[in-house]
Amino acid sequence: MEKRDEPNPVISKVEEKTTDSAIAVAGHPLHAMTVHFPIALVITTLACDLLYWWSADEFWVRAGIWASGGAFFSGVAAGVIGTAELLLVAGIRARVASWAHGVAAIALISVAGANWGGRAFGLIDILPHGLGLSLIASGLTALAGWHGGKLIFDHGIGLMVSSKE
Repeated sequence: MEKRDEPNPVISKVEEKTTDSAIAVAGHPLHAMTVHFPIALVITTLACDLLYWWSADEFWVRAGIWASGGAFFSGVAAGVIGTAELLLVAGIRARVASWAHGVAAIALISVAGANWGGRAFGLIDILPHGLGLSLIASGLTALAGWHGGKLIFDHGIGLMVSSKE
């Protein structure tokens, strides 16, 4: 097979589309600013579950309810902003990594909601169900984060490029 120096026409068409954020403050995309909260709170929920398993201290049950609720509600907020960006910006919508990131993030928000709801309304036991949901949420956080990182580092989505050096 011969190597061609010609650019891929599909990739060229995708790269022509704008990736400027539609929802930003002073040029800073809000989605990138809000995703840190659910990420940190999903990991905090997992830590609370592990500490409860280790210590049997009821404090960690209460802390886990708050952390899981924060993960869910901040995830919903970040997800609404991210979905708006996906639907409003053609250059984001055209990239496969955007859709993979979105699907993983929706799955994460769903699991985080089940984790919080199950705890808050006494529908699940922390051990093993809450811990299991926390582990699944942490895995989905890694998956969604990996695809989000691809969008930033491979596609330059959400980066501000300054003319100053």
